Amino acid sequence: MALMMKRSAVAARPAVSRKAVVTCVARQSWLPGSEIPKHLDSPAALAMAGNFGFDPLGLGKDPESLRWYQQAELVHARTAMTAVAGIIIPGLLTKAGALNVPEWYDAGKVAIESSFAPFGALFAVQLFLTGFVETKRWQDFKKPGSQAEKGSFLGFETAFAGTGDNGYPGGIFDPMGLSKDASKLADWKLKEIKNGRLAMVAFLGFAAQKFATGKGPIDNLAAHLADPWHVNYATNGQSIPFL
Repeated sequence: MALMMKRSAVAARPAVSRKAVVTCVARQSWLPGSEIPKHLDSPAALAMAGNFGFDPLGLGKDPESLRWYQQAELVHARTAMTAVAGIIIPGLLTKAGALNVPEWYDAGKVAIESSFAPFGALFAVQLFLTGFVETKRWQDFKKPGSQAEKGSFLGFETAFAGTGDNGYPGGIFDPMGLSKDASKLADWKLKEIKNGRLAMVAFLGFAAQKFATGKGPIDNLAAHLADPWHVNYATNGQSIPFL
């Protein structure tokens, strides 16, 4: 009798349900709620810094094309960051009276006219040096790490070996050693591409300002701050022609 009561008590116990709780971190998207293209959701694509699923034209459907576009964006981002700094800093110093240099859109002409060497000679030297660097970059893109192989870089293979990650040279190009900490390198890559994209948009804005006002960004900013209601994009006579 006692055994039957014990069995009944066991049978009467409520079943214990086991639930697995899975925590899923939502992936960042350039447009919240939009669907990420499949070719940007692959393991290789997810490893790319700044991949927020933006490819409305489907340019990166081919894996090799996606790799090339990533490298192209990275180079243009770095160029734009250098250009924007080279426009803003001299402009600020000239405005402050510490320098007296021309605006960025006149700088090339002034440099040619006052150069110690003929333009043709400078262009030839730049073409040679840039061509050499771009050729080495192309070779490293086709075969990552190949430029660190012995005999591939005029004896400077060790200095130019870099991180082994295409597009991130490291070595002498990383004097602060930021690429040595693998746990932080991904964060630095993301910061770089974000700032690079911002710089590309900024330079486009500088060019648009030059077309609309004939002035540089610092002069435009100073004029806007002095009279924001009457000096802005809507009153320059170009941005909104019918006003």
